[in-house]
Amino acid sequence: MEELQDKYVRFDWAIKRLLRQKANFDVLEGFLTVFLGEKVTILEILESESNQLSAEDKFNRVDIKARNSKDEIIIIEIQNTRELYYLERILYGVAKAITEHISLGETYYKVKKIYSISVLYFDIGKGNDYLYYSQNHFVGVHTGDHLQVNVKERDAIVSRMPAEIFPEYVLIRVNEFDKVAVTPLEEWMKYLKDGTIRPDTTAPGLSEAREKLKYFSMPPKERMAYDEYLSAVMIQNDVLDSAKLEGKIEGRAEGRAEGRAEGRDEERFSIARNMKQLGIPVDVIVKSTGLTSGEIETL
Repeated sequence: MEELQDKYVRFDWAIKRLLRQKANFDVLEGFLTVFLGEKVTILEILESESNQLSAEDKFNRVDIKARNSKDEIIIIEIQNTRELYYLERILYGVAKAITEHISLGETYYKVKKIYSISVLYFDIGKGNDYLYYSQNHFVGVHTGDHLQVNVKERDAIVSRMPAEIFPEYVLIRVNEFDKVAVTPLEEWMKYLKDGTIRPDTTAPGLSEAREKLKYFSMPPKERMAYDEYLSAVMIQNDVLDSAKLEGKIEGRAEGRAEGRAEGRDEERFSIARNMKQLGIPVDVIVKSTGLTSGEIETL
């Protein structure tokens, strides 16, 4: 059983509050080194429009965007509950990051390589693994060889693989991990899933995390904010599950059909009441429950 003094802060909270600090980059660098399979050194955390959370994503989604020593952009996103068109959204996020970091009039040579890493706490689809990678490759239809593209770089012709230019995607399916943690990758998966870190860990970033992400090392005010965040995440997940948000989005017209049972109406009012207590905007509650703004204001 985990010792009380060894309780660790969840990774999503750490990204929101702790890992944006330069003194804690070593934890984030260890995470990226393990999941990208190469040494990563972070130069800075970038703030931009794509880093900002909308009101309805306050608890559900956590983002961070960093620039590494190769002048590449790394986007890390943690998604707590299921979202329709998730793949489309991370594609949009990558495209936006590319355009944010090239100025009008600059050559395409200035386009930066983007890594998109998604830590998912919901079932995105069918698959037997807990870790999936995607890269762009141009493969010969008849020969099976991989095309190398010649580019001019510093007055020299250089052969470059498309994967060195195109974005790279990593999907981490946390709930699918059920192994005994042995390798650094498995140790990180164990921490992402239940917050456990082995006392003798040598996994990059985790030994640093043991010292920097201890729950009881935070100031009391920070611990209180963290506890409130966890409570809010749990409540929101319950609200979204009860409301069957995906079904509402896909079939809202049917969901609002007349003659809905009285018990169902009471459930909607209960869900709306909980969302209102969380400070979720009225227009978001309206979309999620089907109630009118007037009905919500009276709760």
